[in-house]
Amino acid sequence: MLLLLLTLLLLLPLAMLLWRPQSRDARRSWLVRLQHCVTWGALRWAAAWQQKRLAQSTLHAGQSQQQALRWCLRGVQGPRCPLRGSTDITTFRNHLPLTKASQAQEEESGGQPLPPTSNRYHGEASLQATLLGLAALNKAYPEVLAPGGTARVTASSPWPYPLPWPWHALGQVSPTGAKDPRVLLLEALRSPGLRALEAGTAAELLDVFLDLEAHGEELAEAIAAGNPGAPLTRRAAELREALEQGTRGLALRLWPKLQVVVTLDAGGQAEAVAALGALWCQGLTFFSPAYAASGGVLGLSLWPEQPHGLYLLPPGAPFIELLPLKEGTWEEATRTVLLAEAQKGKEYELVLTNHASLTRCRLGDVVQVVGDYNQCPVVKFICRLGQTLSVRGEDTGEDVFSEALGRAVGQWPGAKLLDHGWVESRILDSSEGSAPHYEVFVALKGLRNLSEENRDKLDHCLQETSARYKDLRFRGSMGPAQVHLVGQGAFRELRAALAACPSAPFPPEMPRVLRHRSLAQCLQRRVVS
Repeated sequence: MLLLLLTLLLLLPLAMLLWRPQSRDARRSWLVRLQHCVTWGALRWAAAWQQKRLAQSTLHAGQSQQQALRWCLRGVQGPRCPLRGSTDITTFRNHLPLTKASQAQEEESGGQPLPPTSNRYHGEASLQATLLGLAALNKAYPEVLAPGGTARVTASSPWPYPLPWPWHALGQVSPTGAKDPRVLLLEALRSPGLRALEAGTAAELLDVFLDLEAHGEELAEAIAAGNPGAPLTRRAAELREALEQGTRGLALRLWPKLQVVVTLDAGGQAEAVAALGALWCQGLTFFSPAYAASGGVLGLSLWPEQPHGLYLLPPGAPFIELLPLKEGTWEEATRTVLLAEAQKGKEYELVLTNHASLTRCRLGDVVQVVGDYNQCPVVKFICRLGQTLSVRGEDTGEDVFSEALGRAVGQWPGAKLLDHGWVESRILDSSEGSAPHYEVFVALKGLRNLSEENRDKLDHCLQETSARYKDLRFRGSMGPAQVHLVGQGAFRELRAALAACPSAPFPPEMPRVLRHRSLAQCLQRRVVS
């Protein structure tokens, strides 16, 4: 594919010599159209080839997974390999126990083995996710990839595979190689005709809109200064007017033709997506080209027009197993199943193996099977098992806590939840002289101070949601949850601290439970109420 694209690139100067339009503007317009035509033709061919491969592999999922396992084991055969050349799946399961990836690994390595990672399989799986995602996006929204139709507003891209030169011809208005978020945002603001907005993750896009509101006048002045008296001056006035009308629907006021927001779906992004969809990006569709966990790209998104968050688990490398969760409980079964054995409506934990290690790594990501594509399951993300707190053996999970917090915030007048994190009181030494409890940090829109009445509502909602929590509170074994409001930028600082950890996963995941004092203190330092 790359060879074909490079060949086409070399032909462009010749085409320019053979075609000499009358004016410079006409020549530039013709060149843009030619680049777009060549680029999209090449990528369409590559996407069709990947689609054919996917269809064939999913029709014979068992055989495809056997080949994936063989590839994963190829690089580790030798004295340290207990399988001695065997690639039989039953032998593989019997000889290699499951390994749990703790939440601590997502924050700091702590001497623990990391979830399996591999640049090579990331490249193959990510390329497939990117090509098929682009094809699906173009099918659902044909004008998005037209010249000048798309802008990226964060340094990171939502597309798992970094496409070479031709990608810039597919609608991107962002400056080539630009990494400064301010530069990227300014270029997007100068382009009122955008059809799609891209960001690495929803949490990063949330930061962009918060900064836009906080520094709107500075951005308007920068736009106007670029070309005084010309259309950009009018664009600066449009920016000021859009900001004056408030948060809700801001994106469509800035870019009236906007159709879709593209971000990469990784752990801990649901709240950011919900906040964006309810406020700044109201009325827009969200699309993620892939489902990404700490092990890399695991799921493919082929249906932009469907509800956000449906992914196909493909049978190629890395090798994926599904660990069933017993009905009515989070206790797991003892034996994994393969993709073709997954049952609709059931919930499973993802187990990952790649060629870099023999670790059958339990990622902690729980998915529910909602459909199928040939012999492979289509799933939606449910929760992460590692995101639990237990000060008295109660094991309050991410899903239970998020439900309770959502109920509580719904009772806080004018408040919209942007982000949150929670920690056991012992981590911050805040339970001295009192019963152990949860310390909860929240970022909100529309509420600057938390009254004691509002703080108490979270504790009441937790008791309504969790019978175990209610029993411990009734007996006095646990104290009430303590809620703290943090200022703007607190969670961005936390994400930066997480990214600096040696074991930081890629793509980035946002933990809700913080188990290290230094990380919890990132939020504690930014408490405003």
